[in-house]
Amino acid sequence: MYAIPETDEYLVQGEGETDPEHLAELRHIKEFAQQGVKANGVDLSPRMVQLADDRWAPLGVRIEQGEILDWLAADESQYDTVYSIFGAAWFTDPSRLFPLVRERLIPGGVFVFSQPPAIPGAYGPQGMYKGGFAGKAMFTYRYSYRPAVWERLLTRAGFATAKAEVLEAPKPGHIGTLIVSARGGTLRTGPGRGRPLLCL
Repeated sequence: MYAIPETDEYLVQGEGETDPEHLAELRHIKEFAQQGVKANGVDLSPRMVQLADDRWAPLGVRIEQGEILDWLAADESQYDTVYSIFGAAWFTDPSRLFPLVRERLIPGGVFVFSQPPAIPGAYGPQGMYKGGFAGKAMFTYRYSYRPAVWERLLTRAGFATAKAEVLEAPKPGHIGTLIVSARGGTLRTGPGRGRPLLCL
């Protein structure tokens, strides 16, 4: 996964969990901040935002609470990279999310996300109840497509290039990981460009 640091600004999207140490997006944002990168995050859970702020605000990490579509529509910042690890890119309608992400990227900026690959024959929004099958009905959607469809959705949203592939699991027959990257517009060049960042 590649980033093009010019302003050293990154935006991370999270879906919300209960412990920052177990949320991959927030672990990565902490690691970026420890390397001097200006890292910003958005998470749906007010509790998660508070826990992360308590632990990592001294490092310069800034995580805000919000629903990602509303947050991106109101945000005026520009980012080198936007990434989501099993987060908002999985739970948000790509026809609404991708254009907003594209608008927030600098020219040549990168959008990267990962999630489980689609179950064969089950494509598009997949409804799912939260908290088991008892109690108050609360539900969410997860979006699953073949790699070629993810690429088309990104280029239709204005990204110059897009690549989606499934990384097979180390053990045969286990669930792999869909990894998608897209680059927006013309790449800026010239003095002052930062070094590439590799995020694993």
